[in-house]
Amino acid sequence: MKRIKTEANGPEFSQFIAGYWRLMDWNMTPQERLTFLKQHLELGITTCDHADIYGNYECESAFGEALKLEPSLRDSIELVSKCGIRLPSAPSNDVTLPHYNTTTDYIVAQAEQSLKNLRTDHLDLLLVHRPDPLMNVDDIAEAFNLLKQDGKVKHVGVSNFTTSQFDLLQSRLDYPLATNQLEISPVNMTTLHDGSLDQMQQHRIAPMAWSCLGGGSLFSGQDEKSKRLRAELESIAAEVGADGIDQIVYAWILALPSNPLPIIGSGKIERVRQALRSADITLTRQQWFRIWVASNGHNVP
Repeated sequence: MKRIKTEANGPEFSQFIAGYWRLMDWNMTPQERLTFLKQHLELGITTCDHADIYGNYECESAFGEALKLEPSLRDSIELVSKCGIRLPSAPSNDVTLPHYNTTTDYIVAQAEQSLKNLRTDHLDLLLVHRPDPLMNVDDIAEAFNLLKQDGKVKHVGVSNFTTSQFDLLQSRLDYPLATNQLEISPVNMTTLHDGSLDQMQQHRIAPMAWSCLGGGSLFSGQDEKSKRLRAELESIAAEVGADGIDQIVYAWILALPSNPLPIIGSGKIERVRQALRSADITLTRQQWFRIWVASNGHNVP
């Protein structure tokens, strides 16, 4: 599998990333989680995507329990985590509604908690999970600087930031943000047209792509858009000899010139193996735009 630097001085990640958002739904024992991680490594997937809130704040600890069984594997993986969202299920009892917190103290505290949960002494990449209307970018920059100076975080970036928010935070740092983790999918093409991916290409930054399969709607959605997309994806899959429409979706994303790194969120290793075969599929430009048309319900302007 290809290895890609997200930015010239940024971390080097596997082309596909293992997403652990639904880890608690997979009902795995710690040993089964460890086996799952090792199966990813055998496939060349070394990068693991987490967030402090995943699984009601339980996923990171569950992953850490598995890593504790074979600590030497830490040297073979890259750990990504995100912070900045607070949920009522937080370990503390003072949260009554979901909200954002991007203050210096909170970011540092959550990063340190992620280190404890994941049983590691550093994160390869820390992201601010979502832009905060109350965020003071000087606070975020201070938190990033403290964490990097202490060796607790190697690289920093953002998730779901607009182009102006990305530039605003970058203006306070004397080192580049490593990536912007964005929703990239035939189901939601917003980032293809709002300048987000243009900005990534401009700065030669590889974005991380989440919800590539539209949260499963491509497989089971009954709205007209989902039906159109599913039919077109199935048609193209037959044309290129793909094993499933998920391979066509990943091939469609990999064709983007900003060089996105897709996050695979499946708990079934067979599905992961199938997804990886998308790297061998090259769509024609017309096939790519047939998917664009199916999503938008009209031809290009």
